[in-house]
Amino acid sequence: MKTVNALILTGFGLNCDSETAHVFEMAGANAHKVHINRLVSGDVKLADFHILVFGGGFSWGDDHGAGVIQALKLKNHIGRDLLDFVDQGKLIIGICNGFQALVNLGLLPGLDSDYTKRSVSVTYNDCGNFRDQWVHLVADPESPCIFTKGIPLTDYPVRHGEGKFIAEDWVVETLTAQHQVVFQYADEDGTPANGVFPLNPNGSMNDIAGICDPTGRIFGLMPHPEAYNHFTNHPDWLRNREWLKREGKSLDEQMTPGIQLFKNGVDYIERSFF
Repeated sequence: MKTVNALILTGFGLNCDSETAHVFEMAGANAHKVHINRLVSGDVKLADFHILVFGGGFSWGDDHGAGVIQALKLKNHIGRDLLDFVDQGKLIIGICNGFQALVNLGLLPGLDSDYTKRSVSVTYNDCGNFRDQWVHLVADPESPCIFTKGIPLTDYPVRHGEGKFIAEDWVVETLTAQHQVVFQYADEDGTPANGVFPLNPNGSMNDIAGICDPTGRIFGLMPHPEAYNHFTNHPDWLRNREWLKREGKSLDEQMTPGIQLFKNGVDYIERSFF
């Protein structure tokens, strides 16, 4: 039986690699934690993998802006390999610092199929502080995003100081019209936050929490789905269990919305490549 191989980048301040590898294994993939230098040196070949993960953390301490140095290092050394990876129809996901790296690389938003042009940015939170909280997210049901199929509403935690999504108005309008705005910050009923803090924890334009490219195969988001890999991760799990019990239902203790997001990617690769 063939296995989906996911490459999770590590090194230079990235710190969510073990958590991300764990949830990919739960989703049915074979997860490989690979130091960035091993890709740069050619010791590990990107072509041997099906899913590339830019995980969370603080690459190079965010000293020159979040995700900036990581993006430059990879673009200068394996930029062609990254574009070939995209051309082969494989998947890329960037979480938090990884999302920041993807927009700096130009892999997102990929307008007009240009994966080299930077047209959006993720910058300092309006509140001026690092935010560590759970947020409500609502998905665009018409989004082509592979990872979010069957997840109309979810809660994931954020932990960032630079999470504000900004772009020129025409770019935001284009992303919205093309259904590339995958997740928006919302209230518990799924109504977009309309910029209200702390529902929108960083001041992102149009409450944007995550976007994809036009194909839906490249996805970046500020919240951390890998941090919702067990039902007890959610801060309200006890309350939710009691509510469901009173309705004669039981809490799903197997497939959290975090695991589901990664399983969607694994399932897509199995359908497309095997």
